[in-house]
This record gives sequence, structure tokens and C-alpha cells, in this order.
Amino acid sequence: MFYFILFMFALVIVKQNDMATLEFDQMLLNNTEFLKPFAITLTRDQEQAKDLIQETLYRAWANREKYNVGTNIKAWLYTIMRNIFINNYRRIAKQQTIFDNTPNEFLINNNQGAVTNDAISKMNLKEVQAAIHHLPEIFRNPFELYFDGYKYNEIADMLHEPLGTIKSRIHFARKLLKTQIERY
Repeated sequence: MFYFILFMFALVIVKQNDMATLEFDQMLLNNTEFLKPFAITLTRDQEQAKDLIQETLYRAWANREKYNVGTNIKAWLYTIMRNIFINNYRRIAKQQTIFDNTPNEFLINNNQGAVTNDAISKMNLKEVQAAIHHLPEIFRNPFELYFDGYKYNEIADMLHEPLGTIKSRIHFARKLLKTQIERY
């Protein structure tokens, strides 16, 4: 007798699930038309839009137990569609990435035809140093500290000036240096 009652209870549950499945299937069919414009907006292609709709309906049906009855099914379907589109886009972008695994040893053994001219770089460095030396002291001190690698707040603490003032002075020092060095 116990097994008969258990069997009858199982039949009732299966019938209720079938009814819920039929209602869910009907809701999916009723909302299919609303998905088409959104799919076309995402893909900008009729055939890809059809594939996207088909994939969305499949995923929704496969995950029907995750749908909460009473929630907006359109929003749920739109979210599924958008996520599928984004995942496909990322997959395609990843597939189109080309990785160069060739060894770049030829650059190591490549004899360069051009040689850097240290005299010109030293001359330019001397000109830059002279231009820095000719800056007004109010701009030169914060700029030299910044040039030595100190951060703005450290310079402000050392010179006992507000942070904004230090940033401004370094900015103006750069502008002055740029105009002086462009003359050469």
C-alpha cells in the first residue's frame, strides 16, 4: 500500500511538472517575436540574429528550472540573449588574436649598420641642463627634485609649499623648458 501511495504521489508531481513545462513553453513561444528586434540590433545580420534567437530559446528551455515564476520573462530572455552575444563576441575576438611564437633571435645577431653618436646626445644633455639652470629659482628647485624622482607630495613637504603650488610650478617649468629647447 505504501508503494502505491508513493507511486501516485510521483505521478502527481510529474503531471504538475509537465503542466509547468507546458506553461513555460507557451511563455517562450509568446515572447519569441519580441526577441527578433533585439537580436538584429546586436548582430546586424538576419541569419546571425536567427541563430542567436535559437540559441537563446534553447538555453532558456534548458535552464527553465532557474526561471522564477512571476518575474519578467522578457527581461530574463533579453539577459540570456545579451550574455550569449557577448560570450560569442569574446570567443571570436580571442580566435582572431594572432600570437607570434617565432624566435626573435635574428635581432640578437643582427649587426646594426648605424651607430649612435654619443657626442650629439651629450651635447643635447648639456643644453637641457643649461636650460634648467637658467630657469627662475622658484621653478627650478621643484623641477630638479621632480626630475630626480621625488613625488609631488614629497617635494611639497620638503619645500613647505602646498601640493597644488608645486604641481603648478613644475608645469610652468616644463613649459619654459620646452620653449627654450625648441629654439635649438
